[in-house]
Amino acid sequence: MELSQRARQIEPFYAMDFGDRAAAIEDRGDHVVRLCLGEPDFGAPPAVRAAMVDVMDGRPLAYTSALGLWELRQAISDFYRDRHGVIVEPARIAVTSGASAALLLSVAATVDPGSEVVMADPSYPCNRQLVESCGGAVVSVATSAATRFQLTHSLVRDAATAATRAVMMASPANPTGTSIPYDELAQICEFARDRGAWRIVDEIYLNLADHDDQGRSPRSVLSVDPDAIVINSFSKYFAMTGWRLGWCVVPADLVSAVERLAMNYFLCASTPAQHAALACFDEASLAVCEERREELLSRRAMVLEELAHVGLSVPVAPDGAFYVYFDVSETGLDSWDFCERALDEAHVALTPGKDFGARDGHRYVRLSYTASRDELREGLRRLGEFVGGLRR
Repeated sequence: MELSQRARQIEPFYAMDFGDRAAAIEDRGDHVVRLCLGEPDFGAPPAVRAAMVDVMDGRPLAYTSALGLWELRQAISDFYRDRHGVIVEPARIAVTSGASAALLLSVAATVDPGSEVVMADPSYPCNRQLVESCGGAVVSVATSAATRFQLTHSLVRDAATAATRAVMMASPANPTGTSIPYDELAQICEFARDRGAWRIVDEIYLNLADHDDQGRSPRSVLSVDPDAIVINSFSKYFAMTGWRLGWCVVPADLVSAVERLAMNYFLCASTPAQHAALACFDEASLAVCEERREELLSRRAMVLEELAHVGLSVPVAPDGAFYVYFDVSETGLDSWDFCERALDEAHVALTPGKDFGARDGHRYVRLSYTASRDELREGLRRLGEFVGGLRR
């Protein structure tokens, strides 16, 4: 018996791999500072936790619609109206088993064998695997600090061919924490739309992004491109990673296809998690999430200051998400060796850039500042000693 070619060729998700390595060290009794995963340490807002306890009272918890509870889809629609000033019909929202399922449904609904999908290098590694699993070809576009490690209109224009079926973007992005300037995003979407290509935009970190000078939340791509496919999640802003709950917003003419795919792939997202997630949109829960966003901003400032003190360069400061992408080339190690040695010698878990791209992945490392302040301080202290030892 043989494995499929897909199973043989798929790459691991190295952030998770380093997380497993950290767990193995901890099993030996050593403390590891985990800065490798994008997993907020806060946990779900209190009202959401209480709602989960309430719903697990022994009542029958049957399947929901493949697209999710209507009440939750309506609450998400209201959130777009109140937070981002855009009207999204609840019928266009599909609740999914995490943003990963939303990404899979979006790719499966739009990509055929031979289709080309344009995306940035670096970018979230699972996107490449999803496109290739559907038979598509990834057109990986090298970006740089000059473009904030993001696609630009000119880069997309130069990469597009007659086979281009979609452009996948993330703003803010993993691993860099940087956003696409809004005018640039609008130009990319207009170009792709004019060529008949889908725009798949990951906004998982949008509600963690910096507010403008007047304190306003960042705008969703839906305000300029109502027919973009938008991915979002309860994992990051609402700190519900293990709950595995996300959503996507799709154009009206894609809803039926996404529903059929969801029926066959997943049946539906977790019923109790959906009921509990309704409490995310209570005024108290949103206030908690905003307090946490401010806390993450403080953590970011601390990390940037300490990395500068250590002498590890951050070419582009993040303006969203909770990641810093720093350059280790001056240490004499590539990013893989740097991360392996930092874990083994300093017991600090990071993620090598190999996860995210081929062009410069050997020189960049991603740090997630979702750990507590005490853990961050300890991790940065250990990292400083480790880097100092390399230079000596």
